[in-house]
Amino acid sequence: MKSITILIADDEAEIADLIELHLLKEGYNCIKVGDGHEAVAAIQKQPIDLAILDIMMPKLDGYEATRQIRAHYNLPIIFLSAKTTDLDKITGLVSGADDYVTKPFNPMELVARVNAQLRRSMQLNQPAAANTSVVVEAGGLLINPEQRTVVLYGEMIEITPKEFDILYLLASHPKKVFSAEQIFLQVWGEAYFEGNNTVMVHIRTLRKKLGEDVRKNKLIKTVWGVGYSFHG
Repeated sequence: MKSITILIADDEAEIADLIELHLLKEGYNCIKVGDGHEAVAAIQKQPIDLAILDIMMPKLDGYEATRQIRAHYNLPIIFLSAKTTDLDKITGLVSGADDYVTKPFNPMELVARVNAQLRRSMQLNQPAAANTSVVVEAGGLLINPEQRTVVLYGEMIEITPKEFDILYLLASHPKKVFSAEQIFLQVWGEAYFEGNNTVMVHIRTLRKKLGEDVRKNKLIKTVWGVGYSFHG
């Protein structure tokens, strides 16, 4: 069985050591670095299955490190930060993170979130699942699940892994209405909790990237009080 390696990037050694301690108990391999440049370099040098990145790191912060990582890699990324406002969380998710954990944190909750992200990532990368996926063409969009690419009227659209998963889920079931709870369960692989606006944030940024603000016929429609549906 393939061993799983997790990157921990935090300039506070005590926090990195605490996270490592709990992840080692789960049987994961850990690599610790102290800044964003080292985090990007570590991912370039060896296979990393998941990264936990502090946002406020020296030399290169978590936001920019994530942008550089996302340019070439699709591994799950969890932000760890003392920034706790909704705007901070939205900024983190929009920049490409898959999850956001605030400090101080419960180590066991962080481990649970790591496990959930790894399960989701492994499900997406199973060869059998890829073989059953089909390319979706609708409304000027070409969505390729094997290459995980989105092309809009001949132009490649850069979207995050979670945005892709949401778009493919909706587009592969045209006109079917999915609630935020259903989308969260399908894409994140875990139960939705009250007050969670993660799906709404991802839908909002996805619409912006697809030019929904200037399109007459919207691709992703909101069914008020129910959820979202795709109309190509």
